Amino acid sequence: MKIGDKIDPLKTIKFIYEIAINKFCKQTPMKIEAIPYDLKKNKYLHMKKILSVFILCVFAFANAQTELVFVFFKDKPNKAAFYANPLSELTQKSLDRRTRLGVALNDQDAPIEPSYIQNIRNLGFTVTDYSKWMNGVAVNATAAEIVQLESQAYVESVESFIKHSNRSAKPQKRVNKFEEFNNSLGKTDFNYGTGLAQINQINLRPLHVAGYTGSGITIAVIDTGFPRVNTGSAYARIRNNGQIKGGYNFINKSTDIYNTSLNNHGSYCLGTIAGYVENSFVGSAPDADFYLYATEDGANEIPEELIYWTEAAEEADRKGVDVISTSLGYYSFDDPRYDLTYSDMNGTTSFIARTAQIAAEKGIFVLFAAGNEAQNSWHYIITPSDNEKVFTIGGVTASGASSSFSSYGPNSVGVIKPDVSARGTNTAMGYNNGATTNSGTSFATPLAAGGVACLLQAMPTKPLEEVKDLLRKSASLYPNHTDPMGYGILNFSEALTDAQLATANENVKSKITVYPNPVKSTFTISTAEKIVSVELYDALGRKVQTLSNTALNNIEKAGKGTYFVKIKTDKNEFIEKIIKQ
Repeated sequence: MKIGDKIDPLKTIKFIYEIAINKFCKQTPMKIEAIPYDLKKNKYLHMKKILSVFILCVFAFANAQTELVFVFFKDKPNKAAFYANPLSELTQKSLDRRTRLGVALNDQDAPIEPSYIQNIRNLGFTVTDYSKWMNGVAVNATAAEIVQLESQAYVESVESFIKHSNRSAKPQKRVNKFEEFNNSLGKTDFNYGTGLAQINQINLRPLHVAGYTGSGITIAVIDTGFPRVNTGSAYARIRNNGQIKGGYNFINKSTDIYNTSLNNHGSYCLGTIAGYVENSFVGSAPDADFYLYATEDGANEIPEELIYWTEAAEEADRKGVDVISTSLGYYSFDDPRYDLTYSDMNGTTSFIARTAQIAAEKGIFVLFAAGNEAQNSWHYIITPSDNEKVFTIGGVTASGASSSFSSYGPNSVGVIKPDVSARGTNTAMGYNNGATTNSGTSFATPLAAGGVACLLQAMPTKPLEEVKDLLRKSASLYPNHTDPMGYGILNFSEALTDAQLATANENVKSKITVYPNPVKSTFTISTAEKIVSVELYDALGRKVQTLSNTALNNIEKAGKGTYFVKIKTDKNEFIEKIIKQ
């Protein structure tokens, strides 16, 4: 056909119809009878018939378009076998966490019925992703196939991931969700004080001094992948100490989590928690254990990523992790049919918001970044940070102001989000062979997650909702809040003190006072409890002096600066900050 040639409408309709039926619907095409053409009037006769055929073609095309759906099964017929032997599905560590926190097993913990999955495959579907918590599988299906799935006796329902099918097409420039602000990659002239500043801002140093560095706590970092973590010296300490317990790539279904082609966002996040660069940087929980899971396709934004995260969370639960740290979130996809609106940020609309809540209900402390959308047309938090059970982290600067990019709450039904905030602007971290800084709520979140790990080490039996409440109430703005900061900057030491001093049978807190402060030579400890020991630590956490176990203590020989006094009594342990003049 040449430009200027007349188009035969009948041939065109036949062509479209045959493609739609043969290629997409996979059905035997109906025979289209010859339609008479009136040469005098220069038109086809029976135009109604032509139009009906055309409509059929259009419908065929529409019917052939696939979408991501989740197929929910009605039951788990063999769940009794799981209850008789929970170790068939969960590790002892996972069961121990449930016992410690009083979390009962339920049907969500039982495996999916294998015959149901095979039945779905027998219908011609490719099944690669599952969720036992949601009791079903994810597949791509046409409208006709969805009807077919819904008709199966073992299927409860089919839910589409498409929430707004009428969304307009994307602008040409794709948003880079992994953009780091003020990146100083390769900078190696950090001293520990720079890293310490963000630790001190959330008042975490007293926990480190007290020996709470995350030991015995397991963190799952769920992110893009972890290139250079297997080789970089900044991660050598956790590698050599056996703190990396495992990992998996849920995108390509392999153990390939270190490939250098993967986005390095996950490596930055891990480095914020566990990086160690001698004399330059120490992460917020350097002695925690880690599982590393890749669920985010850095090059694409697809709804399957919500399933991948769910699978990772279920595996983290199976392994018995205590904390999940994820610096990911969703509202906009490459295919605009899957886009979400602010009204969808209600904690329950998105698939991942619901599964993140389940993870929290299993006794896992789940942290998510609020997002970096404040300067974009969409300036709100993103899912699943909208879920009430998720502990959402905003970003702040060194001076304590909200980071300019930190997404705004609350969620669409009025729940205060973010919950709290930590350093998000110029956050220090270990990466590859040195220290660096990056900015984003992506890094405020692992910084906070490390602090949570230290806090859980200090009070392992405390119900997680009580821990969250302690952290909110000890934050800098409480009882007030702001849309970008939530209840304000975290204060881990105050949260721990409040938890330790409170008892079930007492309303009166034990009290201790160290004075004068600042001190030139001698300070006095005032407490009604018997003093057992007194130790002095410098700002780097090193013990510099063992003092007398009396109320009066002399630190005249100590240099000027900030110190921490660790005081053990017959009832409690206290960490007090003092300034030596």
